[in-house]
Amino acid sequence: MSSTRLVVRHRRVAPQDAAPPLRPVHRATGSGGSFTAPPPGAVLGLAIALGGALVGLVVHEHVGTLSAHVVAVVLGVVIGNTALGARAYPGFRIAGRHLLRFGIVLLGLRISVGDVADLGPALLLVVVAVVVATFLGTRALGRLLGLSPGFSLLVATGWSICGASAIAAAEPLARADEEEVAYAVAMVALCGSLAIVVLPAIGTLLGLPDPVFGAWVGASVHDVGQVVAAASTHGDEALAAAVVVKLTRVAMLAPLLASVAVAARRRPVVTEPSEGAMQHEPVRRPPLVPWFVVAFLGAVALRSTGVLGDPVLDTARVAETTLVAAGLVGLGGQVVWRRLRRLGGRPLLLGLASWCLVAAVSLAGVSVVM
Repeated sequence: MSSTRLVVRHRRVAPQDAAPPLRPVHRATGSGGSFTAPPPGAVLGLAIALGGALVGLVVHEHVGTLSAHVVAVVLGVVIGNTALGARAYPGFRIAGRHLLRFGIVLLGLRISVGDVADLGPALLLVVVAVVVATFLGTRALGRLLGLSPGFSLLVATGWSICGASAIAAAEPLARADEEEVAYAVAMVALCGSLAIVVLPAIGTLLGLPDPVFGAWVGASVHDVGQVVAAASTHGDEALAAAVVVKLTRVAMLAPLLASVAVAARRRPVVTEPSEGAMQHEPVRRPPLVPWFVVAFLGAVALRSTGVLGDPVLDTARVAETTLVAAGLVGLGGQVVWRRLRRLGGRPLLLGLASWCLVAAVSLAGVSVVM
């Protein structure tokens, strides 16, 4: 017989602390009883998020080097720092959490076990090594820079796997605050955009063969759209290699998060001594694997069976891109510049250092095995 394991965390409560004001609950009544209405601004924020996603798709359709996801983040940041963004904030939170996670589930339909196996053991080992080295190296750099473990976990997961989607997947385990999540997403957009310009130039300078260049892009660039934009500059052969390697990195999302969750569940909870009244808060251990990661694996398994035809996969890809882009508008809409200033420049330094790390490790790996 199993039971939910609870731990007790002690939080200091100053005697002068006042209870936070209660927010009104909006209810509507009808013949079937009552229901809780969405908070003000939820519908507005969701509409802006979906509209921004469509704008990102249209821009990407006409300007291939601009990822729909990058456009979505930028739109979210711009709108989020206006009066309209303040009104839409509740909807941005819903989009950044729920829509993005459903997009992550559909992302699994891009991956099949056969595609991963086709890489061969040597290149597959390189992908695993890149993910592990980037993750551990970024966590170590975060400690050296004195950043919070939660923020370092977000950056480490995002840079080693698939950018903003991985950051959203790691958020329940990182328990970082909203400013840290927003900062990490903004840095993904920055570094991914830099990669579209910098990596093709370096590949040309080094004279990398197209398959090697494509594998390097797939192993080092965060977002799938950014991978396509960077690899396509060197032709179809580079693009094919980049997409397969990139999707193999995406497949590492589930085992990486499971490992992080296991480590978090084993970590002892330290209680702080009290200086005043003590408030006991039951704290649940993080789930072994978030539900949407399990669903992501189910989507991979479904794709691997071969029962889904191209029309279904094409429709799922459009839905996935739209949901992820809408979620990124929501995350971008939570980026408030005056709040980010409190974090200073060290998070940006971590993001740039991690980007250089993943690029260097992946270039060394693919150059050796290909």
